[in-house]
Amino acid sequence: MKGIILAGGSGTRLYPITLPTCKQLLPVYDKPMVYYPLSVLMLADIREVLIIATPKDIGRFEEIFGHGRQLGMKISYAVQDQPRGLADALIIGEEFLSGAVAAMVLGDNIFFGHGLPSILAKARRSVESDGGAHIFGYYVSDPQRFGVVTLDSGGKALSLEEKPRRPKSNYATLGLYFYDNQASKIASAIKPSDRGELEITTVNQEYLKRGKLRVSVLGRGFAWFDAGTADSLLEAGEFVATIEKRTGLKIGCVEEVAHALGFITDAQLAALAKPLSKSNYGQYLLRILKEKPFYSQP
Repeated sequence: MKGIILAGGSGTRLYPITLPTCKQLLPVYDKPMVYYPLSVLMLADIREVLIIATPKDIGRFEEIFGHGRQLGMKISYAVQDQPRGLADALIIGEEFLSGAVAAMVLGDNIFFGHGLPSILAKARRSVESDGGAHIFGYYVSDPQRFGVVTLDSGGKALSLEEKPRRPKSNYATLGLYFYDNQASKIASAIKPSDRGELEITTVNQEYLKRGKLRVSVLGRGFAWFDAGTADSLLEAGEFVATIEKRTGLKIGCVEEVAHALGFITDAQLAALAKPLSKSNYGQYLLRILKEKPFYSQP
């Protein structure tokens, strides 16, 4: 399985704080926003990742992650020259995917909850063994801001809508999607919506029509943030700060996840921590190298 992070867009909802840098590189407490979705892909045991960004911003991601070798990964890059919609990422990434099953995550989405790695593993197995698509739902008070999924009493998807004025349910579809090898082909065949965008909801609707869409609902034990507004960005940072201070463990620490999953060795983690040793982040990496705490979170 390969992974895609869509980190494009102009970040206009966050102006003026996105004038000097793109949204996905803004800090969420103690690390860049993009660390959080990258860690989610890593927790799904994905080592090959494509980061899609604007022509203006793509170089910054390359400076931060390089080829990904320091994390035991292979990271590639592609440009989205215009914000044509979320489904455009599947078209841009078609050559990268080269027929592989895929997980796509939005660069401004943050996930936290006990058992998340197991949920990711279940979604991955479902598309690898049975094909189709696997998406996630989350109860929200303002569903009109999101894609919305309506479920029957057994949790089976009945309908999908994109930012409906009168939502049929309160379950938002999250910015994390697992697809079989037909996703790029489906995305290439859809037409732009009334908003002029290639909607990921339209891709998911096609899988629903085929009877190949599965939905996992993340319950009350999970937190999800779409950090695309000033308020949600602040809320995400406050949440991360609270959890990290209370537990002494970090969320979205990509070096820690790489070490925990065996992507990198003790020596490689020590080498990553050394130049950061004057920061709390670097000191944390040195501490986990000694203590090796139980890893259950991204």
